[in-house]
Amino acid sequence: MKKAIIFLGVILLLSGCGKYDDKDLVNDLDKKINDSNAYHMTGTLEIYRNEEKYTYSVDSSYKKGDLFKVNLVNQNNNHEQIILKNNDGVYVLTPSLNKSFKFQSDWPYNNSQIYLLQPILTDIKNDEKKKFEKTDEGYVITSKVNYSTEKDFKNQKIYIDKDKNITKVEVLDSNDNPKMILTVINIDYKAKFDDNYFSASTYQKEVENEESNQNTENKTNEEELKNNNSSTTSKIEDIVYPMYVPIDTQLSGQDVVTTSNGERVILTFSGESAFTVVQETLSNDDSTNYVYGDPYLILDTVGAITDYSVSWISNGVEYSVMSDTMSVDELLSVAQSISVAAISK
Repeated sequence: MKKAIIFLGVILLLSGCGKYDDKDLVNDLDKKINDSNAYHMTGTLEIYRNEEKYTYSVDSSYKKGDLFKVNLVNQNNNHEQIILKNNDGVYVLTPSLNKSFKFQSDWPYNNSQIYLLQPILTDIKNDEKKKFEKTDEGYVITSKVNYSTEKDFKNQKIYIDKDKNITKVEVLDSNDNPKMILTVINIDYKAKFDDNYFSASTYQKEVENEESNQNTENKTNEEELKNNNSSTTSKIEDIVYPMYVPIDTQLSGQDVVTTSNGERVILTFSGESAFTVVQETLSNDDSTNYVYGDPYLILDTVGAITDYSVSWISNGVEYSVMSDTMSVDELLSVAQSISVAAISK
């Protein structure tokens, strides 16, 4: 009888040791991501805001040496932008406009980033109360997120297959509604990149080469670009007003100023939550603009966000919302309501 009990105990002990838990999964993910010298990930990103859905093609790259590149293409209008981090700094590039913005920023380490593996892994490791679930397809981990400018983004669900590859990430609000969904198409952990792949100047040179080789087909493409975000203009045809204005705040001033680039419209809102909206035509200057803030995906484009302002380019116009009294959340609410109006014209 004693032998039977001992034998049963050994069986239970061995079966317990063979159980695969969340710690094992996190360790395997950590090893897979951080032991890689480089990776290349492709996927589709869906963003849900103001009852609208915005879909992007995502191409993310990483190389040891703190090099990152995220290529985002809006599937609605084919507008392309690139968020880039190299040894010189952080950039947002718009190749079709030959525009580049250099940021004083700790991106991508200062917030959660749905389209990069390292921040996803960091969120998982930082949450001591994360949930672990085994499924027929693999595993699901639910952890907290750190989107400092999106207070309602609370958790993320990371779907992982049996080979320990991340296949989907969902960012959820406080009611478990999806706000962003990244569906991963492929991850290559043995990616190889050219020496200039992470250089900001590479994309400016590509635009210059394209312009020098224009032909009849290019001219047709240029006409198409006039109808989407890649176009530029010297005149603001329609002044766009925010669809959201805080309580006890109202429009108190509107000025149109002629500039060397075209026009600048200044909307002044006075009251309890005073703020200013500036709409300005883009310059043809291809020099790099310097921004003290962080890259931020504002519906149909990548803009910049600081403690006091939100700025972005849409439909050939540069927009800014500024206030020294409003919270970042309120600034974003105003900015996103302008973006909705601008892209729906």
